[in-house]
Amino acid sequence: MSFKTKGNAVSTAGILISLGIIYGDIGTSPLYVMKAIIGDAPISAALVYGGISCVFWTLTLQTTVKYVLLTLQADNNGEGGIFSLYTLIRRKAAWLIVPAMIGGAALLADGIITPPISVSSAIEGLRMLYPDLPTVPIVLAILTGLFLMQRFGTEIVGKAFGPIMLIWFTMLGSLGSISVIHHPEILQALNPYYAYQLLVNYPGGFWLLGAVFLCTTGAEALYSDLGHCGRPNIRFSWTYVKLSLLLNYLGQGAWLMTQEGNVLHENPFYGIMPAWFLLLGITVATIAAIIASQALVTGSFTLIGEAIRLNLWPKVKLIYPTNQKGQLYVPSINWLLWLGCIGVVLYFRESSQMEAAYGLAITMAMLSTTILMSYYLYTKCKSRVLVSIFLAVYLAIELAFLVANLSKFPHGGWVSLLIGGVLLTIMYIWINAFDIKRSLTEYVRLKQYIPALKELSADESVPKYATHLVFMTSAPHPKEIESKIIYSIFQRRPKRADIYWFVHVETTDEPFTTEYKVRKIADDAVIRVDFRLGFRIEQRINLFFRKVVEELVGNGEVDITSRYYSLNKQHLIGDFRFVVLEKFLSYENDLPLKKRFIMEWYFNIKEYTSSESKWFGLDTSSVKVEKVPLVIMPAQLPKLKRLST
Repeated sequence: MSFKTKGNAVSTAGILISLGIIYGDIGTSPLYVMKAIIGDAPISAALVYGGISCVFWTLTLQTTVKYVLLTLQADNNGEGGIFSLYTLIRRKAAWLIVPAMIGGAALLADGIITPPISVSSAIEGLRMLYPDLPTVPIVLAILTGLFLMQRFGTEIVGKAFGPIMLIWFTMLGSLGSISVIHHPEILQALNPYYAYQLLVNYPGGFWLLGAVFLCTTGAEALYSDLGHCGRPNIRFSWTYVKLSLLLNYLGQGAWLMTQEGNVLHENPFYGIMPAWFLLLGITVATIAAIIASQALVTGSFTLIGEAIRLNLWPKVKLIYPTNQKGQLYVPSINWLLWLGCIGVVLYFRESSQMEAAYGLAITMAMLSTTILMSYYLYTKCKSRVLVSIFLAVYLAIELAFLVANLSKFPHGGWVSLLIGGVLLTIMYIWINAFDIKRSLTEYVRLKQYIPALKELSADESVPKYATHLVFMTSAPHPKEIESKIIYSIFQRRPKRADIYWFVHVETTDEPFTTEYKVRKIADDAVIRVDFRLGFRIEQRINLFFRKVVEELVGNGEVDITSRYYSLNKQHLIGDFRFVVLEKFLSYENDLPLKKRFIMEWYFNIKEYTSSESKWFGLDTSSVKVEKVPLVIMPAQLPKLKRLST
């Protein structure tokens, strides 16, 4: 059965992929949410009923209404995530880049916290059977195996994890239903009255929102993984997922009421399991918790791919493991996440300690999505009243969660904010450096250099550099060219060629555009090729350019036979050579502190990222990389005085 991740049809395979990829975080929340809500307080009806009521309405308002029903509508040709949402509205207001950057950095930071807490909480459940079990080495091994799997693509991961998660959710619903039968009064907890009583009248009840929030932390990843699974499959599968989760929460509440007046000594998730089922239940829970980390990992790949297109992140290597649309693997991010996860495990060691760092960053991401989504809704419906209601309701909800989560800051919450701050700093540096470079790029009219190019091509006193010389150009207008390219051709070292090609690549907001246009600026001398590629299309310019040349030759529009007399007689193809100009920060700069910081860090980071030639997918054997000094503000030299001899 083919896997459909895009379109209007719901497929069995697509639903399984959705279960395997995006619901791990939300799906394993019953492992720790009720335990976190109860904490060390005596078990009471107000605490249990109020906690379940808060969980139900959080899942309903945050996950179902905001994300599944509303935010999934804001797809960019099938792609989701906070940067896709920003792409849809970025031309309306420039300031929207701020919440987009904050949300993206927060979501990536959460991707470093989610895998450790999910895996650790599950593995620690084995201590019920093996009290002296050392969990940290097991957690580290499992996380390493999970990140090794990413290179095979989310389609493979979804196939492997989907059936397991189907078993998991079925187990959740079944165990919860059996427990509810013994205490059906727990169904009253769905009444919002109990949530109100907990937050307003229960001592310290408001601060329990930090624990309640853990039930919806995977909602943002659900939107980010839209391109991997497709909106219809997500919506259809969420119905079953939510029902299973609610039944399990209600079942845990029913069991807790049998312990009323006592202090919690065991995880209520395992408390509702029959003794004979405990070993199997812990095993399935462990596997499901391992899968839980998948949602943020795949969502992080999507975010980085879109951040690169928006010039918010360095150009790192992107791999498309399968032919399936939406499948993406980013090696550098994969291993950075792995290092971050290993560091979190070694620092906190226990899942109870990790809870203090969990949830704070993701509230920032959700607030950012609310702001961007409000603007998106306004552009679509034009009703200020409806948009204001949406904005007011979700700002109130998420600000309440944020305030409650701030209490975690001194107990470990600072870790997620620190990680998010570092990521946000990189985005800030990259977008500002891009703007600085763009402001300094000088374009000249290509037409005025055509005669000189023809003369150079015919000047046999200059050694021939290549039969076909190809320059990558950033000039968006076909009649213009960067002055540095003209300098490279005529002055740096005269580059004589039979045909000069100028190749421009435009990345479109649509994910899968593959178009090109050819302009003959001077017959048999100067040709420009403009590629329009979607932001999910791998930049294989070497192969794309070859296809274009083959088509031009087939149509008789260009002759690529070697112009060397001895080779021309044998009808051999001339050689092609690409020239890529890479900038470096010149010493001849006298920069203000802010610009100096931005540009120095920009070039420091760039040392560890893909080169321009690798990013464009050029064959390194036929590429010449020339370094061009970037002079922003020339240094003021002191006046020199000549001494007589």
